[in-house]
Amino acid sequence: MSAADATAGAVPGRRTRNVLVDVSVFVISAMTMVVAASSGLDNGTLSDQRLLLSTAVTLPALVLLFWRRRWPVQVALLLLIPAALTDFVGGATAIAVFTVAVHRPFRVALAVAVAHFLVPIPLTLRYPDPDLQVVGASTAAVAILAIVVAWGVTVRARRELIASLRVRAVRAEAEAAQRADLLRGLERERIAREMHDVLAHRISLISLHAGALEIRRDLTREQVAETGGTIRASAHQAMEELREILGVLRTSDDDELRPRQDLADLDDLIEEVRRAGTPVHLDNRLTVDGDAAPETLPAAVNRTAFRLVQEGLTNARKHAPGAEVAVRLDRTSSGELHVWLRNPLPAVPVRPALPGSRSGLVGLAERVTLAGGRLQHGPRHAEPRPQPAQPAHPAQSAQPAQSAHPAQSIQPAQPAQPGEVGFHLEAWLPWRA
Repeated sequence: MSAADATAGAVPGRRTRNVLVDVSVFVISAMTMVVAASSGLDNGTLSDQRLLLSTAVTLPALVLLFWRRRWPVQVALLLLIPAALTDFVGGATAIAVFTVAVHRPFRVALAVAVAHFLVPIPLTLRYPDPDLQVVGASTAAVAILAIVVAWGVTVRARRELIASLRVRAVRAEAEAAQRADLLRGLERERIAREMHDVLAHRISLISLHAGALEIRRDLTREQVAETGGTIRASAHQAMEELREILGVLRTSDDDELRPRQDLADLDDLIEEVRRAGTPVHLDNRLTVDGDAAPETLPAAVNRTAFRLVQEGLTNARKHAPGAEVAVRLDRTSSGELHVWLRNPLPAVPVRPALPGSRSGLVGLAERVTLAGGRLQHGPRHAEPRPQPAQPAHPAQSAQPAQSAHPAQSIQPAQPAQPGEVGFHLEAWLPWRA
């Protein structure tokens, strides 16, 4: 049940309670009037004329109590008139002051209480009580009014506390719902990013090979069989990686949803892309051992660097099919991992065979930011290739740096033609966590 439904259901019960309280208040005030009248008749201070006058002004005052919640201060001030003429309204006066203390600030209740103490003083002086006299009656009035005001202030504070707790509960519930929606959105984005990483590369390979089978009618039987095998292997690998992610989602809260691919799998990625028909020139300047070894990278940075290369190759294959891609990895003099990719853009824009999610580069930017790095990408005119980075240690200057992957020799990219526009993807990642 919502808060609105609960409030709506409580309204009839509250009305019934208010009616019962109003009737009880009227009866108590009437009984107070009867007790005051009996006391005055017994001690001889109440004449017949005063009895009629007191009754005439007290009955309307008792009726006014039914509106004390809506206009507490106004009703209390109107009761000053009968309070100046008779002591029959003592009970009604106490109830009116209590209502003001409950529904209005303390200073207002105090002012009303003081007024109800001062106004009846002339009547007390003219018709003093034989037992209490003036001082005793005034002391009793002060005590009664003080108790009534204190009680009303306590009730008001309790009601305000309950109301504030209800407001806090409603606010906390709304904030919890908003936070849950935010977390669900972030989780959906994270899962979508992992799905993109797993499937975009594989599906683009399948699309490329299937397109070759569709266009190349001159392929031999062996070439067709080889291409079909590549399609089957890519589809199988995509299914395995997708199954791994879905298995983690079903059985665990592990943050690492993605398959654990990093720079150790770079050779396999490059070879796979080359077999798909995209020429790749890899310039891997990371050494096998020492400070520039990939094994010294933080795990998150290692995986992010691999995803950068994978996404760059996938984008090049989709938007510039057949164009050569230059890839370079090295360590800068400031101790950062530098990942650099470039491919020339075709003169006429190519429509990808598969629709893109338009979230690959956005996801990469988020990954790089989370890893503590920075990313640049976009079309750029060809510039002179940067010179190789200087070795981090003087002992390495005497001989060329060894590739982290001996099977993959360093193949510098062909120099770009002056003015040629290419797509650049460049990132700098911290080497230490």
